[in-house]
Amino acid sequence: MNDAETTDTRSGQGIDVARLTGYLAEHLPEFSTPLTVRQFKGGQSNPTYLLTTPNRLYVLRKKPSGDLLPGAHMIEREYRVMAALEDTQVPVASVRVLCEDSSIIGTPFYVMDHLAGRIFRDPAVPDITPTERAAIYNTMVDTMAALHAVDWKAAGLESFGKPSGYLTRQVKLWIHQYEAAKTHEIKAMDELMAWLPAHIPANEITTIAHGDFRLENLMFAPSAPKVLAVLDWELATLGHPYADLAYNCMIWHLPANTPNMPGLGGLDLAALGIPTEEVYVSRYCANAGIDHIPDYHFYLAFSFFRFASIAQGIFARFKAGNAAAPNAEEVGLLATPLAELGWKCAESSI
Repeated sequence: MNDAETTDTRSGQGIDVARLTGYLAEHLPEFSTPLTVRQFKGGQSNPTYLLTTPNRLYVLRKKPSGDLLPGAHMIEREYRVMAALEDTQVPVASVRVLCEDSSIIGTPFYVMDHLAGRIFRDPAVPDITPTERAAIYNTMVDTMAALHAVDWKAAGLESFGKPSGYLTRQVKLWIHQYEAAKTHEIKAMDELMAWLPAHIPANEITTIAHGDFRLENLMFAPSAPKVLAVLDWELATLGHPYADLAYNCMIWHLPANTPNMPGLGGLDLAALGIPTEEVYVSRYCANAGIDHIPDYHFYLAFSFFRFASIAQGIFARFKAGNAAAPNAEEVGLLATPLAELGWKCAESSI
């Protein structure tokens, strides 16, 4: 994260710097003043800010203001899982303080260390060599496999989620979240809401699931294909690793010209040095010690359904006037094409 990715705090998302300064002076060792606050340009769900002090930089993530869907925007869970992973092979930013007192800046928030690195928002990863792109994709899938290999009991996350029934709960949750945020009819969502509960795979595997594992949520070192930190843990829980994998692989199905969410569809992957989806999944399987992903099409269909539900939630917040980012309307309107891709995946496995 760097200052080039920040802007003045957006309308309705300002922070009482004086109150925040007083709180951090009391709860954050080595904190010094004066404090300046700028907002990162990303952050559809939880507004994220760069905190600058005379001796170091921090990052603050907070819940958005306004009425929120039950169970959404759980920054407390982000803080917990990142703290638990600090001593594992999964790279995370060090978390510093969690404040659950909404009276300080209006909502709960946490502060973590700022890291200087690169974030690639376009999966085509322009302006680097094919060899570097290949290394970035290999590192991404290896990092995901490392996360799924973490002993969640040893990490103290036994109560971070239920150890069984993840897919059933997730399908039910995202149906509920979609219906709670519904503003118009989407036929493909109706098709998926009928199909998914009837086709849940029987194989029960439990790992830490990130829930939003994609290239944009990884920070790479400034000049090497090394992941400095996995970001944005809001949706993390104990869950099924193949759901994480399929979600990560949606980019191979999304057209490269998808607004605000470019994919790899239609690109010359060989020329770019980017592996095919099949090669990428095979590398994950090699890391995990398995030979294939059973019911892969289900996980893809579910991933598109869940992302469509998230997009619909963003659109509903836009309609309500409390969206976290200025492109919320555009992202929200992706709910329909995402759902249609999900239904295409479902039909391919019927």
